[in-house]
Amino acid sequence: MDELKQILEAVLFASGEPVSLERLCFVTERDPDEVETALRELADLYAFERRGIRILRLEDSWQMCSRSDLSPWVTKALETRKPPKLSGAQLETLTVIAYYQPTTKAFIESLRGVDSSYSVQALLNKKLICEDGRLNVPGRPILYRTTPDFLRTFCLESLEDLPEIEKIGSAPLDSLSPEEEAGPQSTEDTAPLPQTTDAAAEEVAGP
Repeated sequence: MDELKQILEAVLFASGEPVSLERLCFVTERDPDEVETALRELADLYAFERRGIRILRLEDSWQMCSRSDLSPWVTKALETRKPPKLSGAQLETLTVIAYYQPTTKAFIESLRGVDSSYSVQALLNKKLICEDGRLNVPGRPILYRTTPDFLRTFCLESLEDLPEIEKIGSAPLDSLSPEEEAGPQSTEDTAPLPQTTDAAAEEVAGP
């Protein structure tokens, strides 16, 4: 293994969090193409040898993590609780955010037809979504988008890897009326929305 790959392997292992390609280039003093090629070769090597850890690309960042199929043994070793599943309402809310991001809670509720405050907060706590500024309309509602944890949880390299769906609403966010910004008043329930993953991907790490 050449020196560049050794450096990248050490940095990703020590970080434990996603490291941007820009940062890796700065550390190694190499150009982006060379660094990304080395990272992909490392990732392919780990996959070919069926190692217990993987190197994942998460949009413009890279991270080292354990293989998902080995999570029962990792959980047992670390004596952590079993990750909770996302509820149907949380999956629906996450689906809307993933496909319409950045978006507001009011827009989510306009598609789901129910109050989504609890689901949005739960997804924030699980670090699957985060705040992404505010929409420039009266009331300046908060915008939400998905996080690198979302990509890792659902085994995606980027948002472009999301399965194609027929969107059920396409109104621009800046066209929301004050009434829509207030959101519906009904209690939270599930509504039929496309699912983005299979059942095995529903288990995610808690806050």
